[in-house]
Amino acid sequence: MAIGTVGAVLALTGSGSPLRGPFALFFLFSAPASAIAAALHGLDPYGRVLASVAGAVVVDMLVAQGMLAVHRWSVDGGIIAVTVISGLTALSVFVRHMRRRTTADKGV
Repeated sequence: MAIGTVGAVLALTGSGSPLRGPFALFFLFSAPASAIAAALHGLDPYGRVLASVAGAVVVDMLVAQGMLAVHRWSVDGGIIAVTVISGLTALSVFVRHMRRRTTADKGV
């Protein structure tokens, strides 16, 4: 995730680094894939990897298609949109985990 975060920061700041493209691309696939993998904790490992990679591709394609449909294409906007979607997915997993933990602590 560190490489992906560096890529997102390089892309958002407009850096001229040659690593900006590969690192940003890594971020665009790793952020949604890791969030989806966290949500699919009940699957076996191979199914989880396959579903999370496929989900990451779907998220990226839907963001790109949505931005093109409304004529608002930009690299920064795409990275921000993927970040928000991945963050909300990870946040929902965290909230669900905390609810289960709180319920288990109460003995319910």
